Amino acid sequence: MAQAMNNLNKAFTGAIKAIRGELLDFKGVVSNPELLPENVRHVEDGLLLVEEGRIKWRGSWEEGKNLIPADAQVYDYRGKFIMPGFIDTHVHFPQLEIIGSYGEQLLEWLNTYTFPTELKYSRKEYAREMAGIFLKELLRNGTTTALTFCTVHPQSAEALFEEADRLNMRLIAGKVMMDRHAPEGLLDTPETAYSESKALIEKWHNHNRLSYVLLPRFAPTSTPEQLEQIMHLKEEYPDCYLQTHLAENQNECAWVKDLFPEQRSYLDVYHHYKLTGRRSTFAHCIHLDEEDYRCMEETESGIAFCPTSNMFLGSGLFPLRQAQASNVRVGLATDVGAGTSFSMLQTLNEAYKVMQLQGEKLPPYEGFYLATMGSAHSLDLDDRLGNFDEGKEADFIVLDPAATSLQQLRRDNSRTLEEQLFVLMTLGDDRNIYRTWVNGTPVHERN
Repeated sequence: MAQAMNNLNKAFTGAIKAIRGELLDFKGVVSNPELLPENVRHVEDGLLLVEEGRIKWRGSWEEGKNLIPADAQVYDYRGKFIMPGFIDTHVHFPQLEIIGSYGEQLLEWLNTYTFPTELKYSRKEYAREMAGIFLKELLRNGTTTALTFCTVHPQSAEALFEEADRLNMRLIAGKVMMDRHAPEGLLDTPETAYSESKALIEKWHNHNRLSYVLLPRFAPTSTPEQLEQIMHLKEEYPDCYLQTHLAENQNECAWVKDLFPEQRSYLDVYHHYKLTGRRSTFAHCIHLDEEDYRCMEETESGIAFCPTSNMFLGSGLFPLRQAQASNVRVGLATDVGAGTSFSMLQTLNEAYKVMQLQGEKLPPYEGFYLATMGSAHSLDLDDRLGNFDEGKEADFIVLDPAATSLQQLRRDNSRTLEEQLFVLMTLGDDRNIYRTWVNGTPVHERN
């Protein structure tokens, strides 16, 4: 043991940061929620050692304190949880300024609020200003990675990538592609969708911690010709991501059936154009059938579970248990701006209610798994993010479990760790995010 410690000490070559607190993460990808307690890693007085943006060691303070170099900076967060950063699998960058807009369902909401707002992002200076606000909101809420829709304008994606790169933040983003059923200023063409996306991919995909995602908004706003061009891009750049909306709203599903009568289902439209796959994530997926789920499983496609926006727009209840039984990867998402909060804690609160309305429960261990390792797995990032395995990227948050007097009261009468986490799930929000760390560097601290 002593020799192993000496060898580990010699392995530290850069500036070491030591983070002390109550560690909580999950051992790996978990397919059966009932097995989750066996996969919880909890160290009441724990230690993370971080070097050059990566986890170098994790364990208890007693085991690891002698590994800390004399010149290392020690961050003492005792009394607080240290967890992997939250991963938001579906969020709209330009919609932060229409969050909480009143009174519409999906299609009407797009036309009334979303499209008029997105027109403003043709100006890069405006997009850059809003990108700074958007990323600040993510970090303030403990979200360290997100898959993000920009607008149809390439400059909106440029602005977001530049700001995320400045923060050394892991971000997946891209320009929207749509060539019909939207205002003139928000339309591209099959040809420009291809050429503009290709230029952005060449510049930003796999640049530092950035990745590119192909973004047809949803099937009704892309012609078959444009979907073919997106298919060509996906074939040309197979490690790029793809995300779009799927089966969110009943009227939307009926519209797709009218527009693509030759395809069996809404999902089959995307599958026909070879847009399903391991790095394809479909947001919502409320109204799928058994054959759709088989297709999702066979193609290893993922789902972004968006409980807050589904409730806000009255779209329906996502059948999480059915997706899990079909072996489909699921991550958690805020879906701002139809989602009404950047907080993944509030999103878990809504997810719990969605499950209750279906006669099911969402245990707190499973909730926090979905927001961290589960979302990493759904985005094919579980080899880099999602828990504190040695070598993974050091994106993590420090959670204050008693940020309000009511939370302190509930913490005092919680008998187990699971009860404490459930209080965070139901009463938590941005006030609980005490610190946010990105790539081994603190980037947000609560005032």
